[in-house]
Amino acid sequence: MSANDHPVVGVIGGMGPDATVDLMQRVICATPAKDDADHIHLLVDNNPKVPSRIAALVEGHGESPAPVLVQMAQNLERAGADLLAIPCNTAHAYLEHIRSAVAIPVLDMIQMTADRLTELSSQPETVGIIASSAVLKTQLYGKALEAHGLDVVLPTVADQDAVMALIKKVKSGQVSIADHQRFSDIANCLVESGAQAIAVACTDLSVMGQDGLISDVPLIDALDVLTEAIVTCVEQLVQSPVRDAIQGVQ
Repeated sequence: MSANDHPVVGVIGGMGPDATVDLMQRVICATPAKDDADHIHLLVDNNPKVPSRIAALVEGHGESPAPVLVQMAQNLERAGADLLAIPCNTAHAYLEHIRSAVAIPVLDMIQMTADRLTELSSQPETVGIIASSAVLKTQLYGKALEAHGLDVVLPTVADQDAVMALIKKVKSGQVSIADHQRFSDIANCLVESGAQAIAVACTDLSVMGQDGLISDVPLIDALDVLTEAIVTCVEQLVQSPVRDAIQGVQ
């Protein structure tokens, strides 16, 4: 535990930079604070130079991000982090590499989001996934949801191309009103294909927000889930500063 019983959360960020800053802002807003000292100590490595996850996982010719992610995790641990969070769904393809390299807990945004979907009062049987092509190819959400007995609906090829185009627009800061409408159209197509809930499973898309997205089915944003987990885990660490106190961390 860090000095003065103030847990430090290390953030393996930069994928993308806006998503990392968005997580920080969400944590600030979600923390019940009356003064500066009540907020959570975040130690952030906002590293946009992590090798491309798409090149490595989808295109098959890129450098593996694993060594860089492991180094970031170890640096954050040495700097005093008590807990690690990764605001990038695709980077969770390397979660076990990271966990095996550090002695502190690493939150699993994928599993926590899958768990949240199963806890919905509407009890969906089919979930639509809006994510990067790398997340879909590695079946990160497919495996987690199928373990809960849930079916998965994915975008059409054309819609997935549009998803990737939206992600690039967020990364370049060029999102337009038309892009928000396209995002909504993709979600609605998933609903028309049978989705009874939607998972926004790319933190770059989380940056776009949910205004006007859909209202017919529940929508779970993975970045919201991670935010809530950070706040909850810090509270648990304050009460019992040992690894076993953090619920849902393997």
